[in-house]
Amino acid sequence: MGLAVIAIIVILVVIVIGMYNGLITSRNKVKNAWSQIDVQLQRRFDLIPNLVDSVKGYMKHEEGVLTQIAELRTSWANATTVGQKADLDHQLSGALKTIMAVSENYPELKASQNFSELQEELRNTENKISYSRQFYNDSVTIYNTKLEVVPTNIIAGMFNFKPEELFKTDSEEVRKNVRVDFNN
Repeated sequence: MGLAVIAIIVILVVIVIGMYNGLITSRNKVKNAWSQIDVQLQRRFDLIPNLVDSVKGYMKHEEGVLTQIAELRTSWANATTVGQKADLDHQLSGALKTIMAVSENYPELKASQNFSELQEELRNTENKISYSRQFYNDSVTIYNTKLEVVPTNIIAGMFNFKPEELFKTDSEEVRKNVRVDFNN
């Protein structure tokens, strides 16, 4: 009888350890996925000054957009939450739409090798951001689901695991893709 009780206790401890380790693994995947988004968004912010420099001469009447981009880069450095960074990402997307629209009005700008290369880099970065967002949200969903289902929700509660925030948009306008290819 005593051996059976010890065996049950050992089995329960092993199960608890397995669930705890599963929660840690999922939480670390979420952190890694967020890091990938952060890296790609930072890459985009780093590309913007070069893009701005290449269109600056053409955007004299759009000085507000250039100022907005500078302010967004400063805000980016101070943002700490997923929501804050998502909001800045959406604002930057709007500013990029304006810059790309300006390029439509200037054939010599569109023909510029430097501008074309920057457009291609930006296009590639946008694709990576899109993939990273999807991977992050998938990881968050798996993790948050583990926090809600029995029996891992009991272990999560005991060890104070908290749900993570999805990377999402709040308006229909920001849900639209940033169009960075005006070569058609």
